[in-house]
Amino acid sequence: MGCVLVVGGAGYIGSHTVYSLVEGGYNVLVLDNLSTGFKEAIHKSAKFYEGDIKDKDFLDSLFKKEKIDSVIHFAAFSRVEESMKDPFKYYENNVVGTKTLVETMIKNNVKNIVFSSTAAVYGNAVDGPIDENQNKEPTNCYGDTKLTIENMLKWAGFAHGLKFVCLRYFNACGAHKKGLIGESHKNESHLIPLVLQVALKQREYISVFGIDYKTKDGSAVRDYVHVLDLAKAHILAIEYLKNGGKSDIFNLGNGVGFSVKEIIKAAENVTKTKINFKEEKRRPGDPPILVACSNKAKKILNWEPEFKDIEQIIKTAYLWHKNNPNGFST
Repeated sequence: MGCVLVVGGAGYIGSHTVYSLVEGGYNVLVLDNLSTGFKEAIHKSAKFYEGDIKDKDFLDSLFKKEKIDSVIHFAAFSRVEESMKDPFKYYENNVVGTKTLVETMIKNNVKNIVFSSTAAVYGNAVDGPIDENQNKEPTNCYGDTKLTIENMLKWAGFAHGLKFVCLRYFNACGAHKKGLIGESHKNESHLIPLVLQVALKQREYISVFGIDYKTKDGSAVRDYVHVLDLAKAHILAIEYLKNGGKSDIFNLGNGVGFSVKEIIKAAENVTKTKINFKEEKRRPGDPPILVACSNKAKKILNWEPEFKDIEQIIKTAYLWHKNNPNGFST
């Protein structure tokens, strides 16, 4: 039996997927350059290689050394605001890095890849739930790099027989149910951890960027999906490809939108703490509403989210952050 290579497996979603793979009996390799991930987040049963996907010689030696049958690809920079200020950094890492990874896979006859994409490919989409056929017009560089990679995989499939699943997920959140690992970023930009930092007295307030959107309370609306539900979808996608499924693209979300202010209120209910916030102007590249229609993933991959209640999701995050206030940093 071959192994699953998880590229970016020391990061937030990657590390939770590694835990789920190991718990499911898979033989797992992790490749990460630790630029944004943490070695401490990697399951002890996974074999770890420190390296970069842009390093062609390193990648080739890894594929020749290990019996890899499938790849799950999480290795990307993902900060929207940063991508707007430094687009070349994002194209170099996300697009050029993926090109090197896919070329190495094809060279070594590894044909199955599950790619971590994003709802940011849709840009300013319709108000209702977004399905996979919605127009793709990214409003930020990060989303554009992901869409570029999706197109690259499509043409690599046409030319070289690569089989892929792209998973466009919406706002990842939450943590391992037992609090073993959780969300830890060197420069935190995700809403729920930032809100919980206020509850834990690590910051005075949370900034609400944009209070004049055409939404129920003026703040941006997002679909929050638990990281363990995302992990489950990646495993289902690997099995789908190994069982002969054709290349495809799936949305992953709960299908329910919550505004920034509603997330703050839900976190107050969970933490029993008043969470102060400050209203700020909109950030460039932020769409007002992003809510998923995930019917296709449910039908074809048999994926069903376990975590549907927003307070339940926040509770798992709070357990992690309360016990690990500095994340993986010492």
